[in-house]
Amino acid sequence: MLVPHFAGFFMTDTSRSTAFAATRSALDSDARRAQLRRMKIAALALLAAMVSGFITSHVMGGQGPWAWVRAFCEAATVGALADWFAVVALFRRPMGLPIPHTAIIPSNKDRIGDSLAVFVRDHFLDPDTLIEKLRVFDPAARLSRWLARPAQAHALSDGARRVALQTLDLLDDRAVRGVIQEFVVSNLRRWDAAGTAGEVLGLLTRDGRHQELLDAALERLGGYLAEEDVKERASTLLVKFARKEWPRIIAAVDVVKSVDGIADNLADRLARALVEELRDVLSEPGHPVRRDYEAWVMNYIERLKSDPALAEQVESLKQRAIDHPKVQEYVQGLWDDIHAALRRDLSDEHSALAAHLESALLALARKLGQDPGLRAAINNHILGAARRLTGRLRVGVTEHISRTVKNWDERHLVNELELSVGRDLQYIRFNGTLVGGLIGVLLHGVVLLVNG
Repeated sequence: MLVPHFAGFFMTDTSRSTAFAATRSALDSDARRAQLRRMKIAALALLAAMVSGFITSHVMGGQGPWAWVRAFCEAATVGALADWFAVVALFRRPMGLPIPHTAIIPSNKDRIGDSLAVFVRDHFLDPDTLIEKLRVFDPAARLSRWLARPAQAHALSDGARRVALQTLDLLDDRAVRGVIQEFVVSNLRRWDAAGTAGEVLGLLTRDGRHQELLDAALERLGGYLAEEDVKERASTLLVKFARKEWPRIIAAVDVVKSVDGIADNLADRLARALVEELRDVLSEPGHPVRRDYEAWVMNYIERLKSDPALAEQVESLKQRAIDHPKVQEYVQGLWDDIHAALRRDLSDEHSALAAHLESALLALARKLGQDPGLRAAINNHILGAARRLTGRLRVGVTEHISRTVKNWDERHLVNELELSVGRDLQYIRFNGTLVGGLIGVLLHGVVLLVNG
């Protein structure tokens, strides 16, 4: 089967994409962890250097130039330790000690989730803000410009053709046949055939159309009666009937004059008389035949609408026709014909349905480009739908974000956040070390200046 084959292909391709994404995510996570580790080692090495400098300057007496080194390293060490404490306190308790206001992120996870949800709700899902951005965006005009490019309309129609073809293959033919049969038969059974026939005949008789039909029938009948072979058949029937009903009289007449000749003459005269009568009917709008025909047609139409007995006869004929095996077979075969026709068309790259869709899209683009009122109507519809959707999403998205953050594992949350921003936070330790050292030198200089 074509669809399972392609489904397997897409499933395989999706699995490969998922596996590739997972592998890439793992590699990216490992790379970030390695970078964070290097930054921590560098910050620790800088702290160790400051401690070493402080110890060395103290051993060397801390006088003269060494006093400046001691002041720098002492203050840098304090600054490095303070910033190390601040950075670590964001994610965990420093050295595992239960110091108040540490492990800030895991301790306040629920409050962070609520705050994040409210922030997204108020800044990203505010209806007035979104509506104003959509109004400036002018979706209808952009859609018009996008569809006006033939390549875009063709790509969209061709994509719809492919999707329709795949959807066609996914349908259950037996179920569709059953639905079509039930729909057609049930609607036919509810159909008022007599009333519809009366309405149709009423339309056909409007403006004297039924008289035109009578004229055509009479002209056809006149031409038929004027044919020689018709006269011969009429003569033969007359002779045959006469010989059967009055054999003795016909035998006696045949002695005097040929009965066949008499029959031929009679058939010819009868045909001429009928043709003359038909000509009279055709030429006289008020001919009795026309009046009788008019009365019969009008009466029959009225009976179709109001006569229960005639309506019941028509309904009985309709029901028998519906229940006929050939009709049921035809209804069941409708889907096969429709399916085959759709498949032939949709399988063709030059599909007529796709071409009609492409033409409709281009026409829509032209209409949108030329009709400001239509653009305004579409934009108002989109803005109204967006406002209703935003109103529904605000509550759902807010609750989802808050619940998701609260359900996160604390250790996993800390690890992910530290991998994301921990590398940058190590620069705080670097800056704290260097700024602390510079402040220490500045303070040492102020002390010397005051004492001197």
